[in-house]
Amino acid sequence: MENTHSGKWFVVQTLSGQEFKVQESVMKRREIEGVADRVFDVAVPTERVSEVRQGRKTTMNRKFFPGYILVNMALYDADGKVDGEVWAFIKESQGIIGFIGGDRPLPLTDTEVSDIMNQAKEADETEKPKIDFEIGDVVNIRDGAFENFEGEIESVDPDRGKLRLSVSIFGRSTPVEVEYWQVERAT
Repeated sequence: MENTHSGKWFVVQTLSGQEFKVQESVMKRREIEGVADRVFDVAVPTERVSEVRQGRKTTMNRKFFPGYILVNMALYDADGKVDGEVWAFIKESQGIIGFIGGDRPLPLTDTEVSDIMNQAKEADETEKPKIDFEIGDVVNIRDGAFENFEGEIESVDPDRGKLRLSVSIFGRSTPVEVEYWQVERAT
């Protein structure tokens, strides 16, 4: 996904949940409709996230920018005028709402593109736990040495997937560290 063409990366808004369908459609249709020399690539930056659902650990790809895709294209000609054919190709693609920036969208800077692509590459290589707990939440421990105890979250470490809880053991508050999947929200 490096910019090896004369194109620039633009942000395009899509219907929510349609990002991958739009990506596939644009990449297939660009050859057929004769714009492959000006529409180079489509990216949907994602990260791998793991969570526990119904006692099973699942891994999924979560989009960095839901409802948006990045398109590498030569939208402007040498004189700075919008290429009508490329504009129409993108605007008329099923699932696309429009360009970010309206009638005169600005491309992302090389730094912005580099940051996004590096972040996506790093996120693809590591799996982050999906943690939707906050400090102060009360949880039940359902696995490990403190199974069936209840505790209050004192700190959340999303990089390690760990929670530090305050658990009452023999009437005393004791700090306990558990992994996010070992607890469930108290009801």
